[in-house]
Amino acid sequence: MLSPPQNPQSSCSCSFSSMLWSTSDEGFSSQEEEDTSSPQTSTDTESLPRDWLDQKVMDLVHFMILKYRLKEPITKAEMLKIVIKRYKKRFSLIFKKASKCLEVISGLDVKEVDPTIHSYVLVNSLDLTHDEMLSDNQSMPKNGLLLIILGVIFIEGNCAPEEDIWDILNTMGVYAGREHFIYGEPRKLITRDWVQENYLEYRQVRNSDPARYEFVWGPRAHAETSKVKVLEFLAKIKGTDPISFSCWYEKALRDEEERARATIGPVDSPTAMFIAQRWSAASPAPTEE
Repeated sequence: MLSPPQNPQSSCSCSFSSMLWSTSDEGFSSQEEEDTSSPQTSTDTESLPRDWLDQKVMDLVHFMILKYRLKEPITKAEMLKIVIKRYKKRFSLIFKKASKCLEVISGLDVKEVDPTIHSYVLVNSLDLTHDEMLSDNQSMPKNGLLLIILGVIFIEGNCAPEEDIWDILNTMGVYAGREHFIYGEPRKLITRDWVQENYLEYRQVRNSDPARYEFVWGPRAHAETSKVKVLEFLAKIKGTDPISFSCWYEKALRDEEERARATIGPVDSPTAMFIAQRWSAASPAPTEE
């Protein structure tokens, strides 16, 4: 678990990991509830122990990624025949977990395109231009990871120590120096590629000896997304409403309002009015005496 945000003026004391990966919600948690009402026996081919469940989820993720790279739709019949096989009664659970995994690691949404045959495609739902430049057909979107890192930075007080970033990524199975099937070598991606593309700034902590490093948002991240959008993505993968993030959401809305005022001028413009409405909706109603 991370310590409270480094900003001494911050009143948000909840850690990022406890906020996002809590086992009490329906987010991307390895402890997500499943149906265990019937006992598991050696002859019950529909019972699926936790390790086999996780393996089937990852098998399905790999299969869906292959279909995405081939630009082919994914049908339920294919998933049952090639991946799920004997565990057809667990299809809904495995499919739900695989879809959530893709959403977190790549920012891809699973969309049904033909309900008659249960055919699906993967759609990149995030607006960052990084993935639009990918020319290698073997590449996969990585925006989900980038937005999670931007979220850590924001919640840690707009500046996150490198060790805190890796603490969070380790809970997702992403380790520095260990090749990842989507991200490649994560340290290179985070400290070099995204830094060169101006999504992140990676700098030495002042007066640190031995040297320690920290991350802040880069100019391209500020230009292409916002703290509100980042929190909305985190809320989506957690399965909750961004307003549940309390003071962080208020700060994000305030930041977006200030940015809008700086770029659009009069506060009675349509954009400013829209932001003001969101801010009003997020604020609790006054209580009567």
